[in-house]
Amino acid sequence: MLAVGAVLLARGISPHGAAERVVSIVREAGPAVYFTAMALLPFPLFWFTVPAGEAFAGQFTFPGVIAASLVAVAVNIAFSYWLARRLFRPLLTAWLEKRGHRIPQMTRENAVAVALMVRLTPGPPLCLQCYLLALAGMPFGLYMIVSWLVTVPWVVGGVILGRGILSGNLTLALTGLGVLGAVATGVHLWRRRQRGLRI
Repeated sequence: MLAVGAVLLARGISPHGAAERVVSIVREAGPAVYFTAMALLPFPLFWFTVPAGEAFAGQFTFPGVIAASLVAVAVNIAFSYWLARRLFRPLLTAWLEKRGHRIPQMTRENAVAVALMVRLTPGPPLCLQCYLLALAGMPFGLYMIVSWLVTVPWVVGGVILGRGILSGNLTLALTGLGVLGAVATGVHLWRRRQRGLRI
């Protein structure tokens, strides 16, 4: 975000003005288009969560925006599973292997542990994580529960942070940052514990 701001300033564009323009475009598109795109497109979640609160809180209320975002994410997770398992399985398998992503070996006993390892690995976007778990054969119900619960704090933190930044509400921005920071710290501690168990 700092890098984007620096680029905008270098080009003589006010970051605040650019942010207002983005929110205006999102608001004009309307919540139906926006949350449908969030549910179906394989883009990073942050692209959707940050503008959502400021754009639609007036129509949905702030908790309503968070709820709509969580529903859209649930649909995205389910849709990604269907794509990987039914429609594009051979293509996605070849695409992932070509890029060095190993499809995890999953059994009934290790399904939750493998899913958490995939979900809590920093870097891969949500859609890629979904494809890996679907191709590994994770049962759909368990896949939905684990995947959705892991994304909930990221979505909530992203919406709060975005609303705080775009509305100029420092308290809200710090709250969102605190939520995301707590989640990142928890993920780091969990991964460190897992590494310790494997040694």
